[in-house]
Amino acid sequence: MDLEKRLQLVKGVGEEIITEEELKQLLETKDHPVAYDGFEPSGLAHLPFGIFRPMLIEDLLKAGVHFKLYLADYFGWINNKMGGDLEKIRMAGEYFVEVWKAAGVDTKKVEFVWASDLANSKEYWKKVILVAKNTTVHRADRALTIMGRKAGEMKEVAQYFYPAMQVADIFEMGVDICQLGLDQRRANILAREVGPKLGWGKPVVVSHHMLMSLEGVKQPEGFDENKTIDVEISSKMSKSKPQTCIFVHDSKEEIAEKIKNAFCPEKVVANNPILDYSKHLIFRKFKTMSVDRPKKFGGPIEFSSYNELEKAFSSGQLHPLDLKNTVADYIDKMVKPVREHFEKNKKARELFEFVKKEKVTR
Repeated sequence: MDLEKRLQLVKGVGEEIITEEELKQLLETKDHPVAYDGFEPSGLAHLPFGIFRPMLIEDLLKAGVHFKLYLADYFGWINNKMGGDLEKIRMAGEYFVEVWKAAGVDTKKVEFVWASDLANSKEYWKKVILVAKNTTVHRADRALTIMGRKAGEMKEVAQYFYPAMQVADIFEMGVDICQLGLDQRRANILAREVGPKLGWGKPVVVSHHMLMSLEGVKQPEGFDENKTIDVEISSKMSKSKPQTCIFVHDSKEEIAEKIKNAFCPEKVVANNPILDYSKHLIFRKFKTMSVDRPKKFGGPIEFSSYNELEKAFSSGQLHPLDLKNTVADYIDKMVKPVREHFEKNKKARELFEFVKKEKVTR
């Protein structure tokens, strides 16, 4: 594949790229640059994790990227996920791997890395200390939002290890591209600031979009100084709020009911979660989107691009109920293989049952 095609595939994954010129230079000099995303194991998988993330990985693999899926068990421990029980967090991590397999992630082409394994290295902890020594307290305070928490919510000294550890991860794993959500950009920017000071280089940041909550936009909560990005982070779909998100285990009926109750005002495009899913899920997966509606309401209609769909909706040609019914059907098609894997596979089902009974925490 030529350079331009590879570049377009990676750019298609990133909502914000820092910087495009550096990304182009990286792809020119490396056939298989290393990218990663990290996850605190806890809670049931939802659309952003179990459907959207695998689709993005697929495009990156096509571009020749070597992708590392980082199971951040120590980070979940620090962040008091699963009640701060490390063994339970490890079990949740095994469940995560099953979700990715069911979603079609090619496990022969990606690499799974556990934070607890990485932390066995003396060199890793040396990197953590060096990062910490080159980070001011104020800068660390600002980076704490990567945990989904604000500075006033910090109660343990261990939580201040988090940003330094996340930056150390990047260099310990030899990462060229930090390919995480926009909510992790502060840690990635910190890595770009600290890396050159220590002679470790500077990773490219390719931050992907964050799917909206079913309830729509929320007021910014101080997760980023950029208001637009802050709103996106504050409004993201969160599995800690079950009624505002869709899980990969939801039945067809549950998906339809959640979508039916979602925020989707007539003719309103801005901050509309149903259009958000149409753009970032459906049109990434399918070439067209077909709306099957009664003849008295205009009859069936097919859209070959998201722009066509948006234009029809904003003009009133497409009613919110017809859009919702269609989006629910398409999301069910995407979720179905994952849902069925956990119904039919004994190991996967046992892991699902274990995680399901555990209390979900932020």
